Amino acid sequence: MKKIRKAVIPAAGYGTGFLPVTKAIAKEMLPIVDKPVIQFIVEEAVASGIEEILIITGKSKRPIEDHFDSNIELEENLESKGKVKMLEMVQSITQANLFFVRQSYPLGLGDAIYQAKAFVGDEPFVVMLGDNIMDSETPVTKQIMDLYHETGAPNVALVEVEAKETRKYGIADVQTSSSHKLAEDVVHINHFVEKPQPEKAPSNLAIAGRYVLTPEIFDLLENLAPGLDDEVQLTDAIEQLNESKRVLGKVIEGKRYDVGNPMGYMQMSIEYALKHPETAEDFKQYLIRMSKELSE
Repeated sequence: MKKIRKAVIPAAGYGTGFLPVTKAIAKEMLPIVDKPVIQFIVEEAVASGIEEILIITGKSKRPIEDHFDSNIELEENLESKGKVKMLEMVQSITQANLFFVRQSYPLGLGDAIYQAKAFVGDEPFVVMLGDNIMDSETPVTKQIMDLYHETGAPNVALVEVEAKETRKYGIADVQTSSSHKLAEDVVHINHFVEKPQPEKAPSNLAIAGRYVLTPEIFDLLENLAPGLDDEVQLTDAIEQLNESKRVLGKVIEGKRYDVGNPMGYMQMSIEYALKHPETAEDFKQYLIRMSKELSE
């Protein structure tokens, strides 16, 4: 069994949930206090042991590349002024193992992943969606990588959601019998239902934006007809993969922030600000004052 070394991060979408700001700014570059969303994803990949990362971009996404590139003028300026900590922080962002390719047309998540075929080759790999930030003691990507290395099976990270939220996500229909469980938090996938209404959802387990896939997925994506929203859906290809290879679901340990919508983005921003060393105490006091005012 080959070790997982590579991750693919699709970041080519329009970010319509954040218009008008995303008319000119990539949603992946929106800041959580002082760090853009995409940096959280890359840091999770590195912390999980990923060696090479491919980011799928699109039109107007050049700032993502610039963010992870070196900025010689800035570094020289910080060095000349003796701002050592700032210089170290800026230099730490530069990633030598980061690669980029463009999705020329917005044909869906499945098509975006297909752009990674040459990068992946014949190796298993991880897909990390750029609008899901995970907060966990063990990185979620490492959790699903470990499951693959134990079982050799492609798998997806799952998280429980409220019934009213199922229409926002891909929902897993899973085998619930204990005889089909490898562990309490690992289940066999029957199939996926993309964004079902609550009354039609097969479970409350939503795909949490992290996948371990094998290279067979590219042959399936190449011939896949557009599905929901007239886009090539990654979940449709995983459905077909599940016919020849068992696909597992891992109910993750940790919390997911869906920063692809304004409410999830605000929740992540607030909770991260309460942990950030430069904002934690003052922001906590501010929230206390605000909560008192709102309760009056």
